[in-house]
Formats: sequence, structure tokens, C-alpha cells
Amino acid sequence: MIRKRQFPRIFFGWWTVLTSGILNLWGYGYYAYGFSALFKPIAADLGLSRAITSVAASIGRLEGGLESPVTGWITDKFGPKWIVLIGVAIIGAGLILMNYIDSVWGYYLVWGVMVGTGCNIALSIPLDVAITNWFVKKRGIALSTKWFFSGLSGVLVLPLIAWLLTVQGWRMTCVTGGIVMLLAGLPLVWFFVRQRRPEYYGLLPDGSTYGEETADASQIIERGVQYAAEVNEVEFTLRQAMRTPAFWIIIAAYVPLGLVQGAVNIHLIPLLTDMGIDAVKAAAMMATMVGASIPARLLGGFIADRVRIGRLRFLMGGALMIQALGFGLFLMNQSMPMIYTFLVVYGLGVGMDISLTPLMRARYFGRKAFGSIHGVSMMIMTPIGIAAPIYAGWVYDTTGTYLTALTLFTALLAFAAIIFPFARPPKPPAEITDIRKIV
Repeated sequence: MIRKRQFPRIFFGWWTVLTSGILNLWGYGYYAYGFSALFKPIAADLGLSRAITSVAASIGRLEGGLESPVTGWITDKFGPKWIVLIGVAIIGAGLILMNYIDSVWGYYLVWGVMVGTGCNIALSIPLDVAITNWFVKKRGIALSTKWFFSGLSGVLVLPLIAWLLTVQGWRMTCVTGGIVMLLAGLPLVWFFVRQRRPEYYGLLPDGSTYGEETADASQIIERGVQYAAEVNEVEFTLRQAMRTPAFWIIIAAYVPLGLVQGAVNIHLIPLLTDMGIDAVKAAAMMATMVGASIPARLLGGFIADRVRIGRLRFLMGGALMIQALGFGLFLMNQSMPMIYTFLVVYGLGVGMDISLTPLMRARYFGRKAFGSIHGVSMMIMTPIGIAAPIYAGWVYDTTGTYLTALTLFTALLAFAAIIFPFARPPKPPAEITDIRKIV
């Protein structure tokens, strides 16, 4: 027997989207974008080279790769709520403990292990699963709204961090971030993230309604499957997805993407300050890049909800080519106008691919094993993501410039853009199993 809950007139899934957005706004504001501003102060205080300082971010990526299959499976099996709560608590505690580190190993343990683990299990797969479960036909705009808030972290939180660094130092800046994360994040997750898809609460995805009243859970769940089939969405298990060419082509295209974005997020502000730009202005310039991505995030989701499944691969290929174009313009000329052009063009491409990535996986392989499929994909892509920040730091340490790394990044993005259109939508599996069969 299914319990029919009385929800507000606003579809509950939108409260989940808002909660996810706020968590990403603050969490990625520190971990993804803020670390670029924290990078030099931490390195100077602890006496570290850039390659060594970059290792902490790579530790987080390594953990993300190792944890992601388990995180994805647990989320698919038991729901996202509790794992997001645990992750938020770890992020908050880790940021507060940054105040007490005085060695490279303490830095690796707290930022690399604790903050990295918290962000990996709280801000990524479980939140994407929560949104994917509650939306089908409006999934593009729902996911892109989450990433819209994530983009705002680079526009709002990054400049705030840069200012806090000037008035209270990097240690108390981290403590401030941890306290806010705990006080705001935990209540939001408790009230606005549900364990299961809406059918378990007597609702259909997107706030849609079913024809007749029923108290039978299996009938409502089956109606949800039929609803998703209206946009050619089929439920794959993890094994079934891994047998498709699309699964592996998408991974092959995302390997260079993960390499580039991981390195840029960490080394962009050091790159700009090396060119004689003030640290606060460099943070504002990085915010310009992220700001340029914000309309593209929303536009990508809006368009994706309105195109056939077979055209998503071309949208992704175009997003990656735009990023390659941005790097190419910068390599041609490092004048101030061209730097801003690079930041805007690259940001537009990043915004589109960020919103399209989870949507494409969900459209291709369905809802029931989304977390597991996403998690295994991340695990496979992890080695390159680990090497990216360290490689960029090593290039600078040995040559005194990032140009060699940027040239490689440009070529890799162009390669990924070329192969992505070959990721055709997979054919439905021979057997459509029960939604509780994930693997």
C-alpha cells in the first residue's frame, strides 16, 4: 500500500533542486573555485611548491574515483538523503579543521581526504540522483538550475573568499566556510531531500498526474516507467549500460574534459597573478569565466529538454569545441582583452557541458541505476583527473610557464569534441528488469 502524501502546490522536486543548488553554491565555492584563491596563501604558509600544493586536490579526485561506484550503488539502493547529510557534515568539519593544520600531511588529510570526501559524496552523485529521480521531461532545466547555483559560487562565493583572505587570512576563511555549511546545509537536506523517486510518495515525475486514483505502489511505479518512455527513456542496469558503445565513447570524451577542468579550476588564479594581475582582480576575472557559464548552464538544460535524444551528442560536441576555441584564442595572444575573451568563451562551453553531462546519462540509461553508472564512469576517468593539477603544477615548476600545459589542453578538448558525436543513443536492453535491479 502506498501512502499518498499531501505536498504543497509547488512540486516537491523543485525544493530538492533549490537545496541542491544552495549546497553547490557554498560547497563548490570553496572546494572547486575557492581553492584557486586559497592556493598561494596555503603554499606560502606551509612552504610548498605548486606541484605539492596541487596534490591535495588530486587526493580528493582519487577518493572520488574510488568512492563513486560505492556512493552511486548506495544512493541507487537506499536513496540519497543520508549520504548527503553525512557528506555535508564532513565538509563542514573539514573546513573548520583547516585552521589547525601545520604540516603538509595535515593539509593532505584535512583538505584532500576530509573536504574532498565530503564534496564527493554530498555534492555530486547523490544530488544528481535525487533530481534525476524526480524529473524526466523537465530534467534538463532542473539539473541546469542546480548547476546555475554552482556557477554562482564562482561569481558570489569566490570574490567573498578573496576578500576574506585579505581581512582574516586563509585559516579563518576556511572556518567561516565550515560553519556556514553546517548551519545551513544540514537542515536543508533533512527537510528537502527524499530517499526515493516520487512514485513512492504517490506522485509522478515533473509534478505530472496519473489518470485514475490508485493505492497500489506497483501500478504507480509502472506508470512512472511509462511516463519516462514517452521521451524514449529506458531503464538500464549497470551491466547493460556497460555493454553499450555509448557508455565507453562518453567516457573517452570525458577523460580530457576532466583533465582540463580540474587543472583550470586550481591553476587559473596563479596563472593570472603570474602575469602581474592583483590577486583580488584575478579572482574577479575567474568569476567572469564562471559568470559567463551561468546563462549557458540554463540554456543547455532548456534546449536539451526540447530536442530529441539523438541530438544531445551534437550539443555536447559543440560545447567541447567552444572550450577548445577559448584556449586557442588565449594561446594566440595573451593581451588583457584576449584574456577576457578566453574566459568568456571557455566559460560558455563549460556551462553547456556541465548541464548536459548528467542529463545525457539519464536520457541514455534511465533512472534506476543512474548513480551506479555515473559512479563507475567517474572511477574509470579518475587517473587522468588525478594527474591533471599535478601535471600543470609540474609544468610551471620546471618551465616557469603554463603554456605547454595549455597547448595540450587545447588539443585534448578538440579531440573530445570530434569523438562525442559518435556516442549514439543505445538500443533498449533485451530485458527490461524491475526498477529495484540496479546492477
